[in-house]
Amino acid sequence: MVRRFEKTNYWAVILGGSSGLGLASAKKLAAEGMNICIIHRNSRAEMEVINKEFLFFEDQNVQYLTLNKDILNPTLQQDIISKLKFTLGENGKIRCLLHSIAKGNLKPMIGTEMESLSSDDFSITLQAMATSLYDWTKLLFNENLFAADARILAFTSEGSTKPINNYGAVSAAKAALEAISRNIALEFAPFGLRSNCIQAGVTDTRSLQMIPGSEEIKEYTKKRNPFKRLTTPEDVANVVSLLCQAEASWINGCVIPVDGGEHLS
Repeated sequence: MVRRFEKTNYWAVILGGSSGLGLASAKKLAAEGMNICIIHRNSRAEMEVINKEFLFFEDQNVQYLTLNKDILNPTLQQDIISKLKFTLGENGKIRCLLHSIAKGNLKPMIGTEMESLSSDDFSITLQAMATSLYDWTKLLFNENLFAADARILAFTSEGSTKPINNYGAVSAAKAALEAISRNIALEFAPFGLRSNCIQAGVTDTRSLQMIPGSEEIKEYTKKRNPFKRLTTPEDVANVVSLLCQAEASWINGCVIPVDGGEHLS
């Protein structure tokens, strides 16, 4: 593994990196020498497995910070910022802010009042999976924590443009996430920030498994994908790494499919 980020004092801040695409990306960047901060929200019961995953960072000769806190809680945000500033010290700068939050409501639109999506369900999903990207970009920007050539990355999905059963609230959030990312790309460019979305193909993560009919989605995807397989978290993490490199500085305001051509059919 090429340690391209070693001795740069660069950090990646991953929102929601305790599993799936976020964790795979954190491991990839750490293996390349980037310091890692993962902010996640998990129950005590989940932490036994997660802490075993986090042991990976101890062997990478990087600094790392993991915070099990609700990043959507305004009261806790300043506490998180304070801990992050202390850990970065005078020389640490954030090269990558990666949005990997999967907190969406998966109710159908049709059903009883309790069974179907409400406007509150949409609002909660939009805050967690879309507007939080802007909130955290602005928080870190206002604290002058970004590197001179920083990368804002967010995970979207094909559901931002195609309807999927039980995915209405998440679809709306993903469409909003892409719109927010584009405007960050436009308005923060004079300050050195680049912003892009990665549209991952169907990946067998915990988030997918929560979608009703996920097994059928996986089987259909294997037939549809030109390579006849699902996307892996490592496939996506490789592109996160690519977009953090200096050579990717002229990629801005894009939605980049990382799916082996799945979107072609």
